[in-house]
Amino acid sequence: MWKDKNVILIFIGEFIAGIGLWLGIIGNLEFMQKHVPSDFVKSLILFSGLLASVIVSPIAGKWIDTYAKKRILLYAGIGRVCSVIFMLFALKYESIFLMICFMISIQVAAAFYFPTLQAIIPLVVRDEKQLMTINGMHMNISALSRISGTAFGGALLMITSLQTLYIGAIVAYSLLFLLTFFIDIKEEKRDISSYTKEKQRFTDIFPIIRVLPVVYTAVVLTIVPQLFIGGFNLMVINISELQNDPSIKGWLYTIEGVGFLFGAFLIKYIAREQTYVKWMYGLTCFIAFTQLSLYFAHVKWVSLVSFGLFGICVGCFFPMIATIFQTSVPKLYHGRFFSFKNMFDRVTFQVVLLATGFLLDTIGLEYMVVLFGVLSLLLIVYTMFRKKEAVLKGERAQIFIKDHEKM
Repeated sequence: MWKDKNVILIFIGEFIAGIGLWLGIIGNLEFMQKHVPSDFVKSLILFSGLLASVIVSPIAGKWIDTYAKKRILLYAGIGRVCSVIFMLFALKYESIFLMICFMISIQVAAAFYFPTLQAIIPLVVRDEKQLMTINGMHMNISALSRISGTAFGGALLMITSLQTLYIGAIVAYSLLFLLTFFIDIKEEKRDISSYTKEKQRFTDIFPIIRVLPVVYTAVVLTIVPQLFIGGFNLMVINISELQNDPSIKGWLYTIEGVGFLFGAFLIKYIAREQTYVKWMYGLTCFIAFTQLSLYFAHVKWVSLVSFGLFGICVGCFFPMIATIFQTSVPKLYHGRFFSFKNMFDRVTFQVVLLATGFLLDTIGLEYMVVLFGVLSLLLIVYTMFRKKEAVLKGERAQIFIKDHEKM
């Protein structure tokens, strides 16, 4: 695997892109702290980028399945570089409007980039059996880039100007753009006539999801870790206040991050394709347990164990889910599917974030985690009850897909 040039280039590119992403995020937070006093206005600025990415995701999915994926990666790379220029002008003129332009343009580029990357991974891997390993390493590299990017960005902010962070982001995105040129992607030649463009409808992905039981189950069960991740930062702050210990925040982030790295490394050795569904249910049950256990978050060792166990579970869960999607969804639909998944995750994240803030203010952490834990268990039970009906649909899935493609 390590002899495969394409895989190595993707890993290096993803690490560099992660550095650029987190330099930009740290810069955004610092800029808003200086020029946007209202927390609500800050949330609206962040939401503007999210909304833009959700709006363009259907178009992105259609284009990914219609045009050459490498070309889309290159255009998305150009978009990322150009978007940071908005922020340089925003710094110069202290303009909130230009920052909003930056947020929208960077998120639109991301709406094309990330689903394309997910669709490319199965094309550059020589053996599908390596997908779990590749996805695990991909998750680990994303986590490492987050750690490195935040540390590097924080250090730069202490010794130099805010402008330097964005220049660093431009350099990172430019390097990613250059690396993309050297990736060789073997794609079938496709007819991109106007008829073909009309035939590639974004809505085609929904009946495909419904007739593929394992895909439908995986999509629903991704809500379970999102119930934890969406309010992660708010819960960390609240736990720190409960324990009256500011240092616990660093420990919680660290143990969750280490757990994630360990889980992504472990899953490739313990899970087999025939047992993916069992592992999905097992991991989501453990995640629900970690949510419920935070009822005792005022006890330091309980909160640390809960976050550590959650990190291990999601480290196992997300690479396996990515492998399921890449192998179960027909490649013809990968662009639209991963664009839909990108939309789904972003909307779910924002809903959970808002719900977490509201529930923390109204019922407190202890009852909120019990509510989320019970909701997680209900989602698990729902997918189990649907399983019998889904089996019959699964038997007809391939026939349905072939007939759908001929339409």
